[in-house]
Amino acid sequence: MVRGLDRPDDPDLLVGLDTADDAAVYRLRPDLALVLTTDFFTPIVDDPFDWGRIAATNALSDVYAMGGDPILALNLVAWPREGLPFELLARVIDGGAAAVTAAGAIVGGGHSIDDPEPKFGLAVVGTVEPDRVWRNAGARPGDRLVLTKPLGLGVISTAVKRDLAPEPLIATAIDLMTTLNAGARDAGRALGDAIHAVTDITGFGLLGHLGEMARSSDMSATIHHRALPVIDGVRDLIAKDCVAGGTQRNHAFVSEFTDWGVIDQSEQFILADAQTSGGLLLAVDPDATDALLEQLRRAGTPAAAVVGTVTAGDAGHLRVD
Repeated sequence: MVRGLDRPDDPDLLVGLDTADDAAVYRLRPDLALVLTTDFFTPIVDDPFDWGRIAATNALSDVYAMGGDPILALNLVAWPREGLPFELLARVIDGGAAAVTAAGAIVGGGHSIDDPEPKFGLAVVGTVEPDRVWRNAGARPGDRLVLTKPLGLGVISTAVKRDLAPEPLIATAIDLMTTLNAGARDAGRALGDAIHAVTDITGFGLLGHLGEMARSSDMSATIHHRALPVIDGVRDLIAKDCVAGGTQRNHAFVSEFTDWGVIDQSEQFILADAQTSGGLLLAVDPDATDALLEQLRRAGTPAAAVVGTVTAGDAGHLRVD
């Protein structure tokens, strides 16, 4: 849809529409740029406070994916004023504010509309040094692909809606979805120029976002299937057909540029799973990979793993081995 839009001719727009990146970045002066993003969605868990935390954490993630620091957020609210009590909305907003506060930012206001289906999220402003902006472009041949959170959050969210998710698994998913990617950002920052490209894994799934990174970098990539961190219990839920429509659309889309190798469709769905508030995917110099993993462990990201390699080849082509 946006491919045909005119691109603004402004040298201070450091990141815009060109590479389908996670946020826009606009330079204010040589040492300061703004990071701007927004995200919102319908409830994915039953508890309104947790929904608010998850939605806010997800929106904040795009700032971290650009290497930035969130400073200000605005609430985005759609609410059925005749259908649900405002006390529930207050809990949603409180949950969002808790996540924003944990990120060291503040909520400065927002906007609401009457809507038959509730939705919540944030518009977020952050800051970053112009010469330290991370982009989803810039990956190089031989770079290792490091993923900082396990996969399967979309499967669990679907199982919640169908009353098929065990309570311990729901608790695990909520814990992951409310974990800020600030620690992963800090770990990457510590590696400096060894980090060549970054994106976060959300609605388009691992392969959807990796495909964007590969196309933007004019590279191909290989995913190492057995190295993927997957939440325990997710495969059992896929066997019960807990695959969201969004994941199925992702699968159809990424299949156009992915060589699946020998893995079956259930495993393919994990790679296409529409994540909510997933981890960062970093393309890192191979000589710095161990150092990054050590930094991630220190930052409290024990599931981080090397899941693939950037390769020279057709731009955006992916292979699963």
